[in-house]
Amino acid sequence: MNNLLAIAGLLVAIFVVLRRLPRVDLGHSPAFLRRRFWNWFPLGMTYAFLYMGRYNLTVAKNALGELMTKEDFGTIFFWGTLVYGVSFVLNGPLCDRFGGRATILVSALGSAIANVAMGYVLWRDPTQATVTVFSILYGVNMYFQSFGAVSIVKVNASWFHVRERGTFGGIFGILISLGIYFAYDWNQRIIDTIQKSQGQDVRNIAWAFFVPAALLLVFFVIEWFLVRDQPADAGLSNLETGEGSVIDDSRRRGVLEMMVMMLRNPVIMTICLIEFCSGYLRQAIMQWTTIFAKETGQRDQFVHANWGLMLCIAGILGGVFAGTISDRLFHSRRGPSAGILYAGLVVGSLIMIPLLGTPGLGWVALFLSLCVIGVHGMLSGTASMDFAGKKNTGLAVGIIDGMVYLGTALQAILLGKILPKGADQKNPAEWSEWPYMLLPVAAVGFLLCLRIWNAKPKKATAGH
Repeated sequence: MNNLLAIAGLLVAIFVVLRRLPRVDLGHSPAFLRRRFWNWFPLGMTYAFLYMGRYNLTVAKNALGELMTKEDFGTIFFWGTLVYGVSFVLNGPLCDRFGGRATILVSALGSAIANVAMGYVLWRDPTQATVTVFSILYGVNMYFQSFGAVSIVKVNASWFHVRERGTFGGIFGILISLGIYFAYDWNQRIIDTIQKSQGQDVRNIAWAFFVPAALLLVFFVIEWFLVRDQPADAGLSNLETGEGSVIDDSRRRGVLEMMVMMLRNPVIMTICLIEFCSGYLRQAIMQWTTIFAKETGQRDQFVHANWGLMLCIAGILGGVFAGTISDRLFHSRRGPSAGILYAGLVVGSLIMIPLLGTPGLGWVALFLSLCVIGVHGMLSGTASMDFAGKKNTGLAVGIIDGMVYLGTALQAILLGKILPKGADQKNPAEWSEWPYMLLPVAAVGFLLCLRIWNAKPKKATAGH
């Protein structure tokens, strides 16, 4: 019954999104629309399965128990997300140079191989899954994972007119949120199913790495035959996308030049800092809530038992809420929308403190996830397109997304060391440091949002 209720909630969330999306008719031919679907749908599903092969580490940590302590997990996740955060220096320019099709293929293949390697280590001998070995392999995985977002934005920038991107963003947000569902719930069910049929052998945890790898390889083949960088590559006329940018888009720019331009733009730098906070908070909530539930014996509660699916619903509704109030109430200004959601993060962090150990904690953590996913989805996508233009999209997305994962790396190492260990971790009251580590970051993010309350991008002129 709990599973049916959770799935019903997902269907309602998808229905709400589809009902809220505006209908935009730009006169595309049926042939163009069909070919475009077969371009973006494989991309979206690949990104969902990249999530499945990224956050399977959290599911594996819970299944491994003391073979992978919280400090071990925090260290491994720190190195992986640090690699992800700094990879934009190389991967953004590579995406701009070779195109999103080439780099999404590299992403799927490389992540699949890294997941097979991690699974092999666990299958051969789980005791050899040391912090050093897994930090290296997970770092390799996250390097290839970091191609995902830049590749998708790069490809779709040539296939969607600026007036269609809001509609597509809602649909694509569903696919990305499904990745969170795959990561937490499917991986957990894979382990549970195999252990039921083959016994409680810790080596069976390896399947949480093998299955995502197999799915990524399948979509590598599908993308090879279907995905193209622009309509002309698929035998169609290229689309005039009607976009502007806040810099001159007449040429491709290097990393140092783009970094200097970002440092000179106070709005973009503020968005980067907000997204650093978003990265910290997003994973401090998403990752550690399920670990908290496992170690304090609350996994059977509704929210925790369906954590991946509930996060999927939160992600969908958070994106719709953020976009709707931004466009309808604040005339497409992003600062007020982000500020309201960050205010929710501040209040929610405070409410968490007395609710530790109660069923209400899961619902508050879900509300916090809705808020931070809403901010992240809106600022990362919008800022990258406003700032860079098509020729520099890969690098700009990489820089902003890199800030998100640098924030993620910080929380991984801090919470991995601070949160309770041993017998203390079974007592919810001993987890009080957790919300206290969220509160100041949420407050800083809220104050930063106030700085861009009235900011809107202005189109640049040539020579700027």
